[in-house]
Amino acid sequence: MSRFSPTLALYLAAFSSGCHPTQPPSSASPSSTTDTVRILAYNIHHGEGMDSVVDLERIADVIRSVGADLVTLQEVDSVVDRTGRVDQAAVLGRLTGMTPVFGRFMPYQGGSYGMALLSAWPIIETENILLPDGDEPRSALTAVVRSPASGRALRIVGIHLYRTESERVAQAEALMARLARDTLPTILAGDFNSEPRTAVMSRLSEEWSIVPKNGDRLTYASFDPVREIDFALLRPRDRFTVVRHWLLDEPVISDHRPIVIDLVVRP
Repeated sequence: MSRFSPTLALYLAAFSSGCHPTQPPSSASPSSTTDTVRILAYNIHHGEGMDSVVDLERIADVIRSVGADLVTLQEVDSVVDRTGRVDQAAVLGRLTGMTPVFGRFMPYQGGSYGMALLSAWPIIETENILLPDGDEPRSALTAVVRSPASGRALRIVGIHLYRTESERVAQAEALMARLARDTLPTILAGDFNSEPRTAVMSRLSEEWSIVPKNGDRLTYASFDPVREIDFALLRPRDRFTVVRHWLLDEPVISDHRPIVIDLVVRP
């Protein structure tokens, strides 16, 4: 750890010991404060598990157990017939004590189908960025949030690319173009429906750092994992230190396994 500053070493030690600090060490000044953030990305399969049970309580249990600051959720229903006309983002926000944001892909069964973000940090602004249509419409859901430790802004982007490789490449290109002039440190996390070294991930890696996982890396399917298609990406590379990136081995409550990332964000 000798290569890190004393403040950064304190944060890394706290993460490795299981502590998840939300305030900076008292000796840190605003100009030197580093931020730590825990990200959870989870394709929740509209809350329906591999046992065919729709249960948002157990999704919320996973989120609470991790203690994430920011959550990106894919395959989320909003007042859709198949899931009892429940606003799933709002319910999960209430169950976790986090602020929910829903991003609509398309109308579906009397409601909407899309993605959601949950934030334990104050939200400054949100946007649902429309991406090129494929077999289904797609968007990228983004929020600028403010660190309660340093007051600095950070961007979180949830993604669910779909369906063919050419469609996913077009969607990735559109998102990169949309964020090209953005200078905020940014985390892009979700379901890319693309494996490592495919055209989609290779193109994204030209501008983003793809965070490697510690140990097990296969995210789909949850009950018999054979593919790595859920990722976290960072930009710019020099603003982040990755402390840990791992999977939760949860085979029942969705068809994907959630990913968790601990980061230090440097001034």
